[in-house]
Amino acid sequence: MANEAHPCPCDIGHKIEYGGMGREVQVEHIKAYVTKPPFDTGKAVIVIQDIFGWQLPNSRYMTDMIAGNGYTAILPDFFVGQEPWQPSGDWSTFPDWLKTRDARKIDREVDAVLRFLKQQCHAQKIGVVGFCWGGVAVHHVMMKYPEFRAGVSVYGIIKDSEDVHSLKNPTLFIFAENDAVIPLEQVSLLTQKLKKHCKVEYQIKTFSGQTHGFVHRKREDCSAEDKPYVDEARRNLIEWLHKYV
Repeated sequence: MANEAHPCPCDIGHKIEYGGMGREVQVEHIKAYVTKPPFDTGKAVIVIQDIFGWQLPNSRYMTDMIAGNGYTAILPDFFVGQEPWQPSGDWSTFPDWLKTRDARKIDREVDAVLRFLKQQCHAQKIGVVGFCWGGVAVHHVMMKYPEFRAGVSVYGIIKDSEDVHSLKNPTLFIFAENDAVIPLEQVSLLTQKLKKHCKVEYQIKTFSGQTHGFVHRKREDCSAEDKPYVDEARRNLIEWLHKYV
């Protein structure tokens, strides 16, 4: 997600060719992509999209990866039918576009998806993972919803609030060292506040040499230098869910 004051290009990276293993469903007022695990575990994960929307193949790939590890994984349209950001968009218009898609004004959608998971999928334990815009959303819901047993915020951070530390349950933050969108000073500030005030488990990992989007917007055959970091971040994401959900 771009900083409102300085709209840096949030590059779509490698838009992978991927059809998906799940299906699209209607969840109350929103559409969603759902993938079931190989066997029912009573566990579910909500995946929150980046600015490129719920239909981005990369996000569906990550949703399927999570499902393959034992979770009912659901990727809802948190833009509720509004257009996602287009890679060819004029970045000078990005701040205005973002005002109508506030990552912290998603409670109605979260409530609907939680009802769906509990009532239709019989989920008893629920986690949440988000990328970019969705990482900000994860930071928000982990400070509001005790129902989420664990959260993973991937290159997303709440920047304009004093309270970034009141997490309800264990939260993993994944950042990139060379992120034009989230400077390391902001990561340091978050680290300081969590260390001073946070009362639950948390972890902040910054991946050396990586850029914004590296976890879900790089192909499987990305460079030999990057692949170990991509693999490690994805592994850390799954391990965090396994540990706490």
